[in-house]
Amino acid sequence: QVQLVESGGGLVQAGGSLRLSCDASGRTFSNYAMGWFRQAPGKEREFIASITWNGLTTRYADSAKGRFTISRDNAKNTVYLQMNSLKSEDTAVYYCAAKASIRSAYAPVDLSDFDYWGQGIQVTISS
Repeated sequence: QVQLVESGGGLVQAGGSLRLSCDASGRTFSNYAMGWFRQAPGKEREFIASITWNGLTTRYADSAKGRFTISRDNAKNTVYLQMNSLKSEDTAVYYCAAKASIRSAYAPVDLSDFDYWGQGIQVTISS
């Protein structure tokens, strides 16, 4: 079992930056692919970014490319999402997710690919 806890959310002005963190419990974190999703009010949860167990492969939604960066520190059991040039449309609840695959070379993008989810954290961008 893996427990995921997000932090780093909050209120920021448009054009600003935030770094989200996701702390994972369990000794197997370093084997898992990780991802970030978000859900805005009245919308479906959508993929933002994912990263393989070793950090060598990352994938991004078009809305995140060039502005967001996913990274991980396996020694700290933590995955990050650095968000720059934030826009009002980035306002959402952001979720961390883990895929319980053992050292896969594939960075997943589908909601159904992930096995564990955090509780989510609010990110609000003021214009």
